[in-house]
Amino acid sequence: MQHRFLFCLFLICNFGIYAQTVTIIDEETNVPIELVTLTSGTKLYTTTNSEGQADVSKFKDAEIIEIRSLGYKTIVKSFHELTTDSFLLLLKPSNLNLDEVVISASKWRRSSDDVPAKVISISPREVAIQNTQTAADLLAISGKVFIQKSQQGGGSPMIRGFSTSRLLYSVDGVRMNTAIFRSGNLQNVISLDPFAIENTEVVFGPGSVVYGSDAVGGVMSFQTLTPQFSLTDSPLIRGKANTRYSSANNEKTGHFDVNVGFKKWSFLTSISAWDYDNLRQGSHGLDDYIKDYYVQRQNNVDVVITQEDELLQIPTAYSQLNMMQKIRFQPNEKWDFQFGFHYSETSPYGRYDRHQRVKNGTARYAEWDYGPQIWMMNNLGIGYNESNFIFDQMNIRLAHQWFEESRIDRGFNQPDRNISEEEVSAYSINADFIKATSNRNTVFYGLEYVLNDVKSVGEITDITTGITEAGPARYPKSTWQSIAAYVTDEFKMTDRFTLSAGARYNQILLDSEFDTTFYPFPFTEAKLNNGALTGSLGCVYRPSGSWVFSTNLGTAFRAPNVDDVGKVFDSAPGQVVVPNPDLKPEYAYNVDLGVAKVFGDVVKIDITGYYTHLKNSMLRRDYQLNGQDSIMFQGEMSKVQAIQNSAVANIYGVQFGLELKLPKGFGFHTDFNFQKGEEELENGETSRMRHAAPFFGTSRLNYRKDKLSMEFNVVFNGKKDFEDMPDGEKSKKEIYALDENGNIYSPAWYTLNFKSLYKLSKTIDVSGGIENLTDQRYRPFASGISGAGRNFILALTAHF
Repeated sequence: MQHRFLFCLFLICNFGIYAQTVTIIDEETNVPIELVTLTSGTKLYTTTNSEGQADVSKFKDAEIIEIRSLGYKTIVKSFHELTTDSFLLLLKPSNLNLDEVVISASKWRRSSDDVPAKVISISPREVAIQNTQTAADLLAISGKVFIQKSQQGGGSPMIRGFSTSRLLYSVDGVRMNTAIFRSGNLQNVISLDPFAIENTEVVFGPGSVVYGSDAVGGVMSFQTLTPQFSLTDSPLIRGKANTRYSSANNEKTGHFDVNVGFKKWSFLTSISAWDYDNLRQGSHGLDDYIKDYYVQRQNNVDVVITQEDELLQIPTAYSQLNMMQKIRFQPNEKWDFQFGFHYSETSPYGRYDRHQRVKNGTARYAEWDYGPQIWMMNNLGIGYNESNFIFDQMNIRLAHQWFEESRIDRGFNQPDRNISEEEVSAYSINADFIKATSNRNTVFYGLEYVLNDVKSVGEITDITTGITEAGPARYPKSTWQSIAAYVTDEFKMTDRFTLSAGARYNQILLDSEFDTTFYPFPFTEAKLNNGALTGSLGCVYRPSGSWVFSTNLGTAFRAPNVDDVGKVFDSAPGQVVVPNPDLKPEYAYNVDLGVAKVFGDVVKIDITGYYTHLKNSMLRRDYQLNGQDSIMFQGEMSKVQAIQNSAVANIYGVQFGLELKLPKGFGFHTDFNFQKGEEELENGETSRMRHAAPFFGTSRLNYRKDKLSMEFNVVFNGKKDFEDMPDGEKSKKEIYALDENGNIYSPAWYTLNFKSLYKLSKTIDVSGGIENLTDQRYRPFASGISGAGRNFILALTAHF
């Protein structure tokens, strides 16, 4: 106790001299806590910097200041009490809180006390000990988001039976979804840098009232590092450097970020680089997942090479570079200007699931790769904080994003290399406002405009002659626009009961021009003009500090985008998808019911049940082009299909969480997810939903004491028999295991993993662990690549 007293006395002497600057530290470790949120009503909030400090002068005379941080018990103080405490606070660690500060549900900082939707947060502390390689892996550590992969350079989140273009990604408040987000699996989330993410939140269920089209199954909101100001006359210079090695893919990673803050200006720079070799799968498991060959071009001939190590998945190697620059200017307490520049680029990488396809007893493709995936964003945020008749706070956000991707394929010993290149320029303007009309009523409202400009070109190169000619493009030249307004009202009927209701009107316009040079489409353009009205109604009831009941009714929609209306591609051997200009939006109707209970600050149980009905679902089905049900595509007669509004789908499930606070610094946490989804087929029968994952979850036993954190966990995935497989998956024998009847199925699997982090000093952390201790060979449901075998991880982090 004496060392704690001396430490606190030191803090008081050194930090207390700065009037009205609060310092918040961990009660057990005496380490300053970053990103603690202090709020008072809807008008006042601030967060602590890397030194655990925040200027609280604007809270003067506040009677209630709520102080929250993920992983700590919430406390409430008045400004007078902060003064009495010499502006020094100690927070007690606790993972059993029923409330935390969330932003994603409304775009404003709110207590989860008042949010009827289920929202989870993933903290940087969790990411640090897990050493996630990509942002997709970061989402997976929540235990509530399932990740599908078709190649190592990928990761497609699946939430409550939905995936891809039915989920919405938000980065620093900017919509990441574009008009070419497809219904197939996506890998755009890997463009984000896990080292540069300050906080991640996932909203489960419809989010269309706040986010518009595509927010059907949920919203994934990523907040990147925020530039911090100095609270003294000296500059605040803080940063970190990371390096990491992983054995399963020979990972070599480096990261560096630095914050230079003055009283009114702050600058933050971040750069990360990754290099991954081919991924090695486990040695114990089914032989169905082994592909012991790869194709190499030798003497102008494609040759099948037998691998020395059959467990290597070739080709899966790739590299990536991410950069971020932020500038923040706060001339006074009213205005806050933030500019952010983001850039991400991958190397080309193989689409491993396609490399497993065979034809006539040998490899079907000599090449099937994604070209470099590039994402760039310029984002300007303008915040204004002063009450008037219209709002208490205003946030205007202007953003421009650039997306570039390409696909390269060539058949085995075929001369023609097909290349399609896509570019999307996305512009967006958001204006969001918050107004407290009384002590118990708060209104959130806003306007949004989004414009996507889509360009797509195709080329065919004869590799024997080197001659390149124009080829068919994947998409038509298109513009996609969204114009919207929304409002949400939050009313605290009592201190224990909060009612929330919202509505949004969205107008979507799509204009496409088709090139009929290569395909004789019976149309040359598609023009869609669709309106959509969505709403939500929910409530939160807290009969006591240890009980929470919540329910939420919501609708959501997804308007047809350019990928739905206009793409041309081969979905499977002998099948080709063609445009359909007659699509209309699909709508989802959802109900959630949740309950959470804390027993004696020792046990926490959290259960949420949900049901979603999807109407006018857009699905790929058989089609005719100019009266023909088959056409020649890339030299092969292929059945014609198109995306069509012709289905109804129903999804229901349960999310269950249990946390135990054990003695001596131990804790236990487990998550189980059960979901089931069915959709109508063309013949009136039903099929399982393609993106409804089998039973899955995570269980963790952790230990935290002083400078040491350790965790032993098990990640598990249930089985899907052939009868439970989606109808569209049953032809993909190359990526699934085969049962005794030769039918595909997805086996159950689990991995045992150990992670640890130790603070060698105030500036140096060492972390690492062993993943897949028993070296299992497994493949997550719907994935075209197996997970890593036994994987040794070692990482060093330097803080300065």
